[in-house]
Amino acid sequence: MEQLKTIGRELAMGSQGGWGQSKEFLDLVKSIGEARSKAEEDRIVMNEIETLKRRITEPDITKRKMKEYIIRLVYVEMLGHDASFGYIHAVKMTHDDSLLLKRTGYLAVTLFLNEDHDLIILIVNTIQKDLKSDNYLVVSAALTAVCKLINEETIPAVLPQVVELLGHPKEAVRKKAIMALHRFYQRAPSSVAHLLSNFRKRLCDNDPGVMGATLCPLFDLIAADADSYKDLVISFVNILKQVAECRLPKSYDYHQMPAPFIQIRLLKILALLGNGDKQASEHMFTVLGDIFKRCDPSSNIGNAVLYECICCVSSIHSSPKLLESAAEVTSRFLKSDSHNLKYMGIDALGRLIKINPETAEEHQLAVIDCLEDPDDTLKRKTFELLYKMTKPSNVEVIVDRMIDYMISINDNHYKTEIASRCVELAEQFAPSNQWFIQTMNKVFEHAGDLVNVKVAHNLMRLIAEGFGEDDEAADSQLRSSAVESYLRIIGEPKLPSLFLQVICWVLGEYGTADGKFSASYVTGKLCDVAEAHPSDDIVKAYAVTAIMKISAFEIEVGRKVELLPECQSLIDELSASHSTDLQQRAYELQTVLSLDARAVASIMPSDASCEDIEVHKSLPFLDGYVQEALVKGAQPYIPQNEQSGMANISNFRSQAHHVPSTHGLRFEAYELPQPPVASRIQPVPLTASKELVPVSETTYPQENVRAASVPSVSETGPFELKLQLDGVQKKWGRPTYSPTAPSTSNSSSQKAVNGVSQLVQGTVVSQTRNMPYDSRKPQVEVSSEKQKLAASLFGGSSSKREKRLTSTSHRTSRVQTHAVEKSQMPTATVASTEHAAEKAPQPPPLDLLDLGEPTPGDTIPPLDPFKQLEGLLGPSDVSSVASSAVSVSKSSDIISQYAENPMSAVGGTVANMAPASFDYINLLSGLPNLANRDIHGGSAATHVAPVKKGPNPQDSLERDALARQVGVTPSSTSPNLFSDLLG
Repeated sequence: MEQLKTIGRELAMGSQGGWGQSKEFLDLVKSIGEARSKAEEDRIVMNEIETLKRRITEPDITKRKMKEYIIRLVYVEMLGHDASFGYIHAVKMTHDDSLLLKRTGYLAVTLFLNEDHDLIILIVNTIQKDLKSDNYLVVSAALTAVCKLINEETIPAVLPQVVELLGHPKEAVRKKAIMALHRFYQRAPSSVAHLLSNFRKRLCDNDPGVMGATLCPLFDLIAADADSYKDLVISFVNILKQVAECRLPKSYDYHQMPAPFIQIRLLKILALLGNGDKQASEHMFTVLGDIFKRCDPSSNIGNAVLYECICCVSSIHSSPKLLESAAEVTSRFLKSDSHNLKYMGIDALGRLIKINPETAEEHQLAVIDCLEDPDDTLKRKTFELLYKMTKPSNVEVIVDRMIDYMISINDNHYKTEIASRCVELAEQFAPSNQWFIQTMNKVFEHAGDLVNVKVAHNLMRLIAEGFGEDDEAADSQLRSSAVESYLRIIGEPKLPSLFLQVICWVLGEYGTADGKFSASYVTGKLCDVAEAHPSDDIVKAYAVTAIMKISAFEIEVGRKVELLPECQSLIDELSASHSTDLQQRAYELQTVLSLDARAVASIMPSDASCEDIEVHKSLPFLDGYVQEALVKGAQPYIPQNEQSGMANISNFRSQAHHVPSTHGLRFEAYELPQPPVASRIQPVPLTASKELVPVSETTYPQENVRAASVPSVSETGPFELKLQLDGVQKKWGRPTYSPTAPSTSNSSSQKAVNGVSQLVQGTVVSQTRNMPYDSRKPQVEVSSEKQKLAASLFGGSSSKREKRLTSTSHRTSRVQTHAVEKSQMPTATVASTEHAAEKAPQPPPLDLLDLGEPTPGDTIPPLDPFKQLEGLLGPSDVSSVASSAVSVSKSSDIISQYAENPMSAVGGTVANMAPASFDYINLLSGLPNLANRDIHGGSAATHVAPVKKGPNPQDSLERDALARQVGVTPSSTSPNLFSDLLG
C-alpha cells in the first residue's frame, strides 16, 4: 500500500513538474544542465525560443500558463539569448489583479527592461495605481520596480506617492520608500533636493531597518557636504553605542555580531564627519574604544568591523589610546596565517604610519614576510606600504627590491606603475649621482618602452638642470657619470627605443663636455646606434641631431671636424630617406659643417638646453615690413577672433556676390535649401553726363521692357555661348526651376552711366562695383639575513589660422576698344532712355548641372537672333562690316555695358544667346544703337531708328556685324583662340 502511495506521488509530481511548474519546463532545465557544449546549449535554447514564440501568441492562454511562459523567458534571458518578443506580455502581467501574477510581472520587467526602454511609459500608470493600493505587498512590489525602472523624466510622476509612503504603518514599505528616494537622489539630485529633511526624520524611526536604510542616503549626502551634517554627530554616536551594546533585536545579529553592517556604515559616516574636526572627533573616542574591546576577532565579520574602526581612527583627529588600540589590532592582523587578514594588516599599517611613522618599526619582520610571500596580491600591497615608508636611509634597499620584483612579473600595467615609483623615489631620495644613473639605467633597461615618455623627459631635464643646488661641480659629475654609463651600455643588444633616445640626447649634449672622450669616438658610437636600428626613425633622428651638436661644439672651439666614413655614409643615406624629417636633419648637419665658428656659435650654443626661449607673440621685428606693405596698399590684418564676427555684419549679408572658398573646411551648419533667386543689388546713383540735357519725358512702350539677367563676359569666360535646348528632354537639374547663370569672376562688372556707356579717347569710362567676400574661416626563528634586511628598511622614521576676411578691394576694369561709328541721338530720346533704364539682378552662383532650361520667371519663349539673320547677308557684306567691329580686351565687358538698359540688354542677349524677355520689335529697335557710333570717340549718344515692318537690310548687316564681333572672327589661318578672344 505504501508503495502505491509513493508511485502516486511521483506521478503527480511528474504531471505537475514539481514546484508548480510543468514537466516540460523542468525537462528544459535538465537538458541545459546536461549539455556538453555551448553549441548544444544554444540549440536547446533556440528551440525553446521558437516554442515560446508560437505558444505565447495563442489565444485563450490561461494565466497560469502565461506565468510559466514569462518565467521561461526569464530563464532564456539569463542564458544570454534575446527574449524581447515577450517583453510586452511581462508588461501586461503587471496590470493583473492577482498578487502572484503581478509580482511575477514586476520581477520579469525589472529583469528585462532598463530605465530608458520604450516600454517604461506603459508601466508608469500601473505603478502609480499600485503605490496607492491597500495591500502592502502590492505597494512593496511597486516600490521595488520604482528603484529599477523609473528614470529622471518619470520621477515627478511617482514622487508624491513615494513621499506619502514614508509614513506608511508597515516598516517594510517605509524602508523601500527610503530606498526609492535614495535612488531618485542618485539619478537626479535636483528632483529631491527639497526632500532631504525626510532622511533626517527617518533616522529616528522606531524600526532599525528603516534607520539602517536611511544611513545609505545620508552617507552620500555627507560625502558631498559634511559641514551641513555636523549637528548629527551626537546622534550617530548614540546610535552606534546602542548597536554596539546589543540593544537591537537578535534578528539583526550576524555571527553573534550585533548589526555589523549598520556599525560599518556608521563608522564610515563618523570618519567623514570627524576628519579635521577635533571637537567632533572627541565625541567619538568613547564609542570607538568600546568597539575595539567588544569586537570578536575570531570571525570575519568581527575583523571587518575592527578594520573599519582602524580606518575611522586614522581619519579623525585621534587620541594616543585609540592609536595604540589600532596598532595592536593591526599587529594581530599581520601575525595571522590568513592572507586576507595580512592584506588588511598591511593596508591598516599604511594608514597608521601617516599619523605615527614609528608604528612600522614594530612590525618590520611581518612586513618582510609579506614581501616574500608567494601571494602576488599581498606582495603588491606590501610594495605600496614600502613606497610610503621610503626615506633616504632605506631608499636603496626598497628601490632594488622593487626593480627585482618588476623584472619577475609579466603584468605590463603594474610593471609600468612600479617603474614610475622607482623613478620617483630615485629622483627624491638618491644618495649619490652614480647610484641614480645606475638605477635609471636598470629601470629603462628592464621596463623598456613601458616607461612613460614623461619619465624620459624628466630624466633628460634633471641631467641638464642638475639637482638645483647651484653646485656646478656636482652637476658636472652627474653628467659625466651619465655619459660614462651610457657609452658603456650603448652597444648592448635590445635596448628600448625610449632609452636609446635618452642616451643619444645625453651624448649629444655632454658627450665631449669634460674632454674624456673624443668627438670621433662619440660620433662613431652614435652612428652604430643609428645603423643598428634601421627601422626606428625616431632613434635615427636623435642620433643625427646628436652628431650635429657634437660637430657644432667642435667647430665653436676651433677644431677641425672630419666625419668618419660611417658617419658620412649615414648622412648620405638619410639625405635620400623617405622621411622628410630625417632628410631635413641630414641637410642641416651638412650645412652646419660648412659654417664658420661664429655662425655655429650663434645658432647652436653649447649647453643651452636649459635656457629659456623668449617668444614675442606680437612679432615686433615685423613691424617695419608690415608698415611698408600697408603703405603700398595691402589690407590690414584682421584678428582671428574678429574674423568670425565680420561675416555677420548686415551690410556684408546684403551683398549679392558670395564667393565660397574652396581652400578650407567649413564647420558651420548647412542652411535649408532654397531655390536660387536673383540677388538684390543696392542701387547705384546715375552719374549725369555733361552732354545730356534733361528734357520733358517721352514714353516709348517698346523700350519699357525688363532687361534679361545675363552674365558678363568677364564673369563667365571669354564670350561663352550657350546651347539652345528647346524641346530637348532634360536629364539634369530640377524640373521646376533652373538656376540662373552664375557670376564667379573676381573682376567687377561695368555699369552704364544713365543707361549709356561713354567713350573718351577710346577708353570706356564705367562704374565698377566692388564685391565683398565672406570669410571662413594610468613564530619561527628569524634568520640573520632577514634581520639585516629589516634593519635596512626600518632604520628610521619616514614621511611621504583662419583666412583673413578680405574687404572690398579697389579694383577697376579698364576696357580698351577701337573706335566705332556713332551717330547723334536726340536729347528727348536720352531722357526717355534714362527714365526707362532698369538694373539687371545679379545672377546667383553657378549651377554646374544647369543645361539652360528656362527659369520660372521667363514666361516669354526664347528667341534665337541668328535664325533671323540667315539669308540676309552675303560674304562681301560680312567682310565689310567686320572690318569696323570692336576689338575686345581681356578685362572688357561689353555685354554688361548694356545690362542696365532695355536697349543695351538686347546686345548682351544676342552675344550670349540666353533666353530673353522681350519681343522681336525691341530687338530690332536696339540693334541700330550698337552700330551707330562716332568713330572718333565722340559723345556716346544713342539713336533710335524708326520701327519698320518686314526685313531691313541695314539692320541685318548691323546685327550680323555685332554677332561676329562677339563670336570672334579668326585673325589667321591657325587662329590663336586667346589672342582672338582677348584682343
